[in-house]
Amino acid sequence: MSGRDLQVVGTSPVRHDGVDKVTGRAIFGVDVALPAMLHGKVLRSPHAHARLRSIDTRRAAAAEGVHAVVTAQDLPHRKSSDPPGVIGPSQAKRLNVLAHDKVLYEGHAIAAVAASSPHLAERALQLIETEYDILKPVLDVRAAMASDAPLLHEELRTETVGEFADEPSNVAKHLIFEEGDVEKGFAAADLVIEREFSTSTVHQGYIEPQNALADWSPDGQLVIQCSTQGHFGVRAELSDLLDWPPSKIKVIPAEIGGGFGGKLTNYLAPPAALLSRKSGRPVKLTMDRAETLRGTGPAPGTFARVKMGATRAGRITAVQVFLAFEAGGFPGSSVGGGCNTALGPYTVENFRIDGYDVVVNKPKSQAFRAPGAPQAEFAVESVVDELSGRLGFDPIEFRRLNAAKEGDRRSNGTVHGVIGHTETLEAARRSDHYQTKLEDVPGFKRGRGVAAAFWTNGGGTSSVRCRLNSDGGVTMHESSPDIGGTRTSIAMQLAETLGIPVEDVNPVVADTDSIAVGGNAAGSRTTFATGWAAIEAARDLRERMIEGLAEVWDVPVDAISLEDGRFRRDGTAVSFKDAAGILDDEGLQLVGRSTASPSGVGTTFATHIVDVEVDEETGKVKVIRYTAAQDVGKAVYPPYVEGQIEGGVAQGIGWALSEEYVYDSDGQLRNASLLDYRMPTSLDVPEIETIMV
Repeated sequence: MSGRDLQVVGTSPVRHDGVDKVTGRAIFGVDVALPAMLHGKVLRSPHAHARLRSIDTRRAAAAEGVHAVVTAQDLPHRKSSDPPGVIGPSQAKRLNVLAHDKVLYEGHAIAAVAASSPHLAERALQLIETEYDILKPVLDVRAAMASDAPLLHEELRTETVGEFADEPSNVAKHLIFEEGDVEKGFAAADLVIEREFSTSTVHQGYIEPQNALADWSPDGQLVIQCSTQGHFGVRAELSDLLDWPPSKIKVIPAEIGGGFGGKLTNYLAPPAALLSRKSGRPVKLTMDRAETLRGTGPAPGTFARVKMGATRAGRITAVQVFLAFEAGGFPGSSVGGGCNTALGPYTVENFRIDGYDVVVNKPKSQAFRAPGAPQAEFAVESVVDELSGRLGFDPIEFRRLNAAKEGDRRSNGTVHGVIGHTETLEAARRSDHYQTKLEDVPGFKRGRGVAAAFWTNGGGTSSVRCRLNSDGGVTMHESSPDIGGTRTSIAMQLAETLGIPVEDVNPVVADTDSIAVGGNAAGSRTTFATGWAAIEAARDLRERMIEGLAEVWDVPVDAISLEDGRFRRDGTAVSFKDAAGILDDEGLQLVGRSTASPSGVGTTFATHIVDVEVDEETGKVKVIRYTAAQDVGKAVYPPYVEGQIEGGVAQGIGWALSEEYVYDSDGQLRNASLLDYRMPTSLDVPEIETIMV
């Protein structure tokens, strides 16, 4: 089906969840409740780095209204299967959800209480007695990498290309990506620039805080309701942490009040489940804003060093990149994403990228909008900009000369397919923004920046089931939580395949018992992978409808076709709705299904232009104009695409100008509120011009 034939995809219908969202009828995780529900609260470490010598919960357990108290001792004991020197994801989650022998950041959970009211639970926390041996915290990746740095994990050894260091370290992993001869490349350059960059630890800034409601019934069935970007992931984590069969765990995804990668892990479901089992009652936990900032996973702060050489003709000859990413208290930062994307927009014959995953006394880091890419590409693009300026090149032209193209090899060894990088550069160059001269005004200096960007996108497994109703409507169950419009973008692909209006599709985000497995709503995968499953499910339903009609009409299956929403045979046609009625009259209840793991994931490129104004007296920076040209492939649901781009720009402005975790020397977070953690408002963000390539 060519782009000119599409009737639904590429249009802008009203979102299926739009009315509920704007009228307040949508049920978010913080809204859910059950009869006889208890309220939980979590006790968190006041120290950034300390040994937990003892914890006494007896007074709390005996307090008024308290029904259960849990600590790490209530988690099933399981010996780590990690090889010596490694703390893998499963062990890291186990140590993070409730601290065992050590606390590794201020806000590390150490106990949880369930009581008849939130206030009684809060009061009971004050009755828990703890003893600590306070240790020196390490809060900076460079300090943490020093040989004499305090160790967070005495057993951790640096892994480099499968080999482990002999001595313990705060560096969990050293990644190396290289090609060609870097020294030879620098020798061929007419200009070499080397610069260092640091980026802040920042939070995803979702509106709704973390939450979970657990109901562990006496028959062993555990039901979790929560806001999450991946309810199958929550089920897998709970099965692992609680040593409980996944078939006995049901996760119901609520509406999600923002995620951006920060809700791929649910921090409250495990303690809520333990409290529910112990009390015999449903238990709900919800974080306040300070807990969200102190106790969930931010995007990692980083240190980067970039050395780049180029000829007078504008060709990059060599690049050397050093990336050190905060992992937080446990290994597993997004440094791999940084290494994969740092040089993504360019073809470079000689390069070496060294990436380091470094533990520090901050919360375990998590994904945030193309995890790892913003930090790495910020550093590289800053040097590209300076290099092009000093060589006398227009910044877009310099990037075009070195742009990655179809057939070029990426830094991780894979080869680019069809890509739109040069097209985004040209779109940016032709834009009114770039063609408009920037003038200073009295008392202010103005400047213009250009940057290219690259992201890999994701595939993975998704499931869709669509049921034909007697009136011709289709109920579509999908495996992906909707984090910003995917109900509609996926429903549109199903509707397009069946030739029906998208308004005739009722999309439902199904719980883990009601649909086959599906991956997280993350990694730029949902519209692609779950959309693919929707197309396959629609084709399956179409074939079942044709088979049913062939039986009713007593004609061969290949004599019937579905075109433009009408089933045709022998020059006659019936509408999709009429066909549904015929099949229903015959007692046929038809369902189409698909569990898909599509290959051929496309990559994304972008070129952004920004004008800023600096007050010469105060130094205050104001963003006055922004244009984003992005290769989006086919925009299935254009408002969603535009919103994704605009949201990323707004988050980038906050990251660059105002947002950061501020820690003191003891590892105490000093700005754990939205008054002091400064996310941009509408007054800080200009109108954003989007160009969808």
